[in-house]
Amino acid sequence: MAARLLLRSSIRAVRTCRAGPVVALRRGMATGGIPTDEEQATGMEKLVMQAMKKGTDPFSMLKPKEYAGSKQDPHIVPSITNKRIVGCVCEEDNTGVVWFWLHAGEPQRCPSCGAHYKLVSHDLPH
Repeated sequence: MAARLLLRSSIRAVRTCRAGPVVALRRGMATGGIPTDEEQATGMEKLVMQAMKKGTDPFSMLKPKEYAGSKQDPHIVPSITNKRIVGCVCEEDNTGVVWFWLHAGEPQRCPSCGAHYKLVSHDLPH
């Protein structure tokens, strides 16, 4: 008897509360798609992305180019002044660093190993 009563009441509830088709909700950005990283970037991140798109390295984040260290192809050392102190690890397994001043102009040699270095002007990106 109780089972029959529960069955009748559940059937009556289903018939009276039957819901119509459910409309899918739309998110605000669903109409235009998900924004890309370039569209969302602001501040320093945006400056870096724009510079990388142009092919420049705005904050010297990339690994420097390898140079032979000869007089014709010296190691390039960027500087915002006309001189800079340079440290040279003359041999691969060497634990000591040879420090010397590098001045603007012609390439200069390391006093220990003879590798050539050249100072070039470098402007700050900001």
